[in-house]
Amino acid sequence: MSSRLEGAVDVAQVQRRTVRTLVVSQAVGAVGVTIGIATASLLARDISGSEAMAGLAQTFQVLGTAAAAYALARVMRRRGRRVGLVAGYLLGATGALLAVVAGVVDSMAVLLVGAVLLGATTAVNNGSRYAATDLATEEHRARALSVVVWATTIGAVAGPNLVGVGGEAARRLGIPELTGGFAIGSVVLVLAAGWVWLRLRPDPLLLAQRAAGVTPGALGEPGGRSWARFLTVVRDVPAVGAAVVAMACAHAAMVTVMIMTPLHMEHGGAHLEVIGFVISVHVLGMFAFAPVVGWAADRFGRSSVLVTGGAVLLVALALCGLSPEGSSWQIFGGLFLLGLGWSCATVAASTVIADRTPIEARTEVQGTSDMAMSLTAAGGGALAGLIVAGPGYSALALFAACLALAVVVAGRLTRGSDQAPA
Repeated sequence: MSSRLEGAVDVAQVQRRTVRTLVVSQAVGAVGVTIGIATASLLARDISGSEAMAGLAQTFQVLGTAAAAYALARVMRRRGRRVGLVAGYLLGATGALLAVVAGVVDSMAVLLVGAVLLGATTAVNNGSRYAATDLATEEHRARALSVVVWATTIGAVAGPNLVGVGGEAARRLGIPELTGGFAIGSVVLVLAAGWVWLRLRPDPLLLAQRAAGVTPGALGEPGGRSWARFLTVVRDVPAVGAAVVAMACAHAAMVTVMIMTPLHMEHGGAHLEVIGFVISVHVLGMFAFAPVVGWAADRFGRSSVLVTGGAVLLVALALCGLSPEGSSWQIFGGLFLLGLGWSCATVAASTVIADRTPIEARTEVQGTSDMAMSLTAAGGGALAGLIVAGPGYSALALFAACLALAVVVAGRLTRGSDQAPA
């Protein structure tokens, strides 16, 4: 892409501004998501009066993420990243407010609707990584994407630690204590929406479309429905299909083991503080090293990093499968490597998709791949409880290892994807 467009726009300068804007919105948006996640299951339990229904809020949020990823991609295709991202943040803020209302009126139905809408925020945070690649040059595309992924670390760490502040705010507002986090989250998400609306100018996707000679308003007609365009790209560019499979399998492998690890540790008598620390180490592996992963993907190739991510996942799952109940060095090392392997696979696969998808189908392929990632993880999460209740945690790690092996195979199939974009 030329550094200047029609002699009027410095594309490199716009790209730098875009990445800086997305880093801030990603960090702020992640706070809005994680501060609610920390108490969602507890609120669902209190409202429903059943521990069996405690996980429904998280399940509905994942489903909301999948639906929003697909819907917002269609909005971005016609209106650009700015409108799509702002819409997602405002939907998330509405969902957080509904969670507060659910606590006040004691309604599980309202809580689940709120959880679905709150899932849009996760879809936006996922989609922001692609917005960072619209104007990036091929040799720096993975790094631009990975810096935005890294910014999630800030919100992921800060959000759960604001639960106490949320409880105090709830007491002052006279609302149930567990809804305080959602109240703060709604404000934070509105701030993120305002930041993107004011700062993401010019819109990176619309500018990229102009550079490619594509008229945004004409994008809705050729090529049929979104699914048809997605399948056409996968058929014509097999590396994209392989990257979608790799990203979905890596995400499912990570989620299925991560969500059941606290239970595995609790069975062995591990204290909540230790369990929380293990999850923090896992989150560190997921996000903190993303810029290094992005540099490696630009330097050594997307496929090499993708295969490496699958291999790291296999090592992580072997450690988890061999870990005794309770606290152990295997579970600490396994959860850290599980996050790191996910980071390698997600950054590399996302970059392949950004590299190889034609501009006229870009948002739909990206949105559909994120939807597939969320749905696969939701299915894996549903199976995780059944597997642990039956054969046990080691069998769950073996199941997830099959998914990690698929990441390695799919990574091999992306060989040759490090050439010029389609």
